[in-house]
Amino acid sequence: MRKLLIANRGEIACRIIRTARKVGIATVAVYSDADAGALHVEMADEAVRIGPAPVAESYLRGDAIIAAARATGAEAIHPGYGFLSENPDFVEAVAAAGLVFVGPSAEAIRAMGLKDEAKRRVAEAGVPVVPGYHGPQQDAEFLMNRAAEIGYPVLIKAVAGGGGKGMRLVARAEEFREALGSAQGEAETAFGNGAVLIEKFIESPRHIEIQVFGDGARAVHLFERDCSLQRRHQKVIEEAPAPGMTDEVRAAMGAAAVRAAEAIGYSGAGTVEFIVDGSGPLRADGFWFMEMNTRLQVEHPVTEAITLVDLVEWQIRVARGEGLPMRQEDLEIFGHAFEARLYAEDAEAGFLPAIGKLEALRFPDGVRVDAGVRAGDEISPWYDPMIAKVIVRGPDRAAALAALRAALAGTEVAGTVTNLGFLSRLAGHPAFAEGGVDTGLIGREFESLTARAEMPGALRALACLAHLGLPAEGANGFALWAPLRWRVALEGLEAWVSVPKPGRYRCEFEDGAVEVTGVAPGPEGWRFVGPEGRGRAFVHVSPRAVTVTAGGEVHRFARPDPLARGGGVEAGGDAVIAPMPGLVKRIAAAGDAVAAGDVLAVLEAMKMEHALRAPRGGVVAEARVAAGAQVSDGDVLVTLEPEDD
Repeated sequence: MRKLLIANRGEIACRIIRTARKVGIATVAVYSDADAGALHVEMADEAVRIGPAPVAESYLRGDAIIAAARATGAEAIHPGYGFLSENPDFVEAVAAAGLVFVGPSAEAIRAMGLKDEAKRRVAEAGVPVVPGYHGPQQDAEFLMNRAAEIGYPVLIKAVAGGGGKGMRLVARAEEFREALGSAQGEAETAFGNGAVLIEKFIESPRHIEIQVFGDGARAVHLFERDCSLQRRHQKVIEEAPAPGMTDEVRAAMGAAAVRAAEAIGYSGAGTVEFIVDGSGPLRADGFWFMEMNTRLQVEHPVTEAITLVDLVEWQIRVARGEGLPMRQEDLEIFGHAFEARLYAEDAEAGFLPAIGKLEALRFPDGVRVDAGVRAGDEISPWYDPMIAKVIVRGPDRAAALAALRAALAGTEVAGTVTNLGFLSRLAGHPAFAEGGVDTGLIGREFESLTARAEMPGALRALACLAHLGLPAEGANGFALWAPLRWRVALEGLEAWVSVPKPGRYRCEFEDGAVEVTGVAPGPEGWRFVGPEGRGRAFVHVSPRAVTVTAGGEVHRFARPDPLARGGGVEAGGDAVIAPMPGLVKRIAAAGDAVAAGDVLAVLEAMKMEHALRAPRGGVVAEARVAAGAQVSDGDVLVTLEPEDD
């Protein structure tokens, strides 16, 4: 294997390129029009355009990807994860073209590709499964009856795919029909298959998965990862090994995962995911199979960190025809590792994906960062809004968690809304520190995890100085008879700033005055001395905003636009506005009577469906767009008739 084409984008494409370069293999990137200037294109030895921005016209075009491989002389294709990574038809097409697919066989993917069939196969191999309905019947009334038999709460899950798409938690029977329709619609959009299954929802569940690796005949496991910290059924922080894991439970779960992999003749890297009873200590009879991901996982770096193994290198070696690189008895756990996913999303708004330009992006030295973007890049509405994965390792869990907190505190990001502050609060949460993790932790602690910490006066002062362009060389701060004073009016921050003497800045806020000295901007942030002592913060100034980042908390203040004009297209509660660019899947009709909270429109954006609900009760006056329309951030979708006086 002398040349490898990566059929993916973003951070996973960059990560595969690094390993390929390490083992002496040339790489070919593919890209859509939206990714023409992307980091993975820059890193690869060659790059081939495969289509416009929509994934159906680019990254899901197997024919274009295979043609790119043949045109560039690549002998093999690595799918990464997502897109075509678990598409058996693509695997067969790759083989038919005389190329090597770096991953499992089409038969293995098919065996695990549909959750209902996968559960049947692993149950035959002696792997415990969650009670539920996994059959072909998709009639709403039938499924509702099965849910009642299983007992609420239940999970509705798409039989194809993963990542939380097509998944809904239903607590009561009266919520079932709407949740079913939403899950089926999202599954059809994401996977081209709207079929679902119903499962019992395990109370206080933990999500623990086993990394497996096979050569087509035998398999080994590389221990477990705990992925219980989730929002919207998607992972936020992963760790390895799992807190509270015992040798007995690890052996039982590992053996079950290996049985599942060997039952389908698995080749390459894969993950067997288990739902685990987290209501007490982990038990060897307290875990159940959820699904098998027949690909590399987003969180694979934490396994690499604790095993000192390069899983992509293993994938390449097995694809070349080699056997398993290591025996089970030779694999060991070294320390503890965490991975935090930095996303462009608004945690306070329910983790709504965001877009925008990354005006600043910086990570501390000595930390593994898997990223597919750099400062200056745009987070577009076309793809997943992940910015980077921050990975740390320590000799034990406490040390690794301290390293994670330090890594997040040393991260700077500006230009778009991100979850950096949320990650920092989550990493510092007492329950997480104690290892008390389950999939409901974020939901239970949502208010505290999304509550912004009060901004210290010294940091507010830095924002004012940055807005004014201070400190400036040669500015001594004096007028003829009195110190200079400047008025600062940012969105959410107003002050008078003066310079009583050179190097000393006084900021008078509504709630009191603050003085800072020793202000020294530099490449590693602004150093300063404030009322609380010495400190450091990242300060970024753009024409639109001043952003101050310190301790993992991001404070952004919009700057006034002198050309902006007041006024809006609609008044307060009379309109539903698109929060991001996307595709309108469903929309209410004029004349519909609605109650507060009713779904008025469904917007598909960043591979997820977002329900936009009525801000109040009333009657729909107008639907400004039709289903199937592509809309922009801020577009008015639906208006309500004015309320009676």
